[in-house]
Amino acid sequence: MVIPSLPGYGFSGKPTGTGWDPVRIARAWVVLMQRLGYTQFVAQGGDWGNAVTEQMALLAPPELIGIHTNMPAAIPADIEKALQAQQPPPSGLSADERRAWDQVDFFYKNGLGYASEMNHRPQTLYGIADSPVGLAAWMLDHDAASQALIARVFDGQTEGLTRDDILDNVTLYWLTNTAVSSARLYWESKLPFFAPKHVAIPTGVSAFPDELYQAPRSWTEKAYPKLIYYNRLEKGGHFAAWEQPTVFSEEMRATFRSLRSPQKQAAH
Repeated sequence: MVIPSLPGYGFSGKPTGTGWDPVRIARAWVVLMQRLGYTQFVAQGGDWGNAVTEQMALLAPPELIGIHTNMPAAIPADIEKALQAQQPPPSGLSADERRAWDQVDFFYKNGLGYASEMNHRPQTLYGIADSPVGLAAWMLDHDAASQALIARVFDGQTEGLTRDDILDNVTLYWLTNTAVSSARLYWESKLPFFAPKHVAIPTGVSAFPDELYQAPRSWTEKAYPKLIYYNRLEKGGHFAAWEQPTVFSEEMRATFRSLRSPQKQAAH
């Protein structure tokens, strides 16, 4: 397994020039896998990792045989247009579609502040680089569901995360001084985040309930014509790999099992 780190983030170097958007990162990761000698591989991503993973799929290197995402770009164009115009939801939405509409509507109205700031003025975020408390506050208040989850952890409730997990994550950015360099990806990217990208290779989607929106199967099937796996989970949010690692691993195995060669399936 290869787990690359986004340029400018805690485990990576900081780009010294501009241009490191998801498209360029995708190209770099394809080259990385080729140089490592992989003749076949799959890719997985959520959040910015999904943006990069989908761009890898659009590059269509012959070695990449499928992808999995836990934050799909699957909002239909007419739904996105209505949301941006703050119109009422269209009639005829299913229960799952209406729930997704409400989640995205809430996020657009109440949860985009941090992204807008990093998108427009990432270099002004000195406070999160000068104060560990400021950095922690910025990271813990990422979205309402994640903040509620973290609050439950610090109240002593049993969740997928521990207090140490949360503090370790903040500390990684603090010790490497990558709070501002990681924010630049929001400024670099010009991709419409939730718009379908017309991915043409086999794709699996795990829809967690506390993601920014829990993508309905109907939207997902339109966005990914070669959808090989779809599952709605009962627990988990935006940072699913971090919060629910066991379930997350099972979801990836379920997605990619059908892509394994018969010989390898027999061996396992």
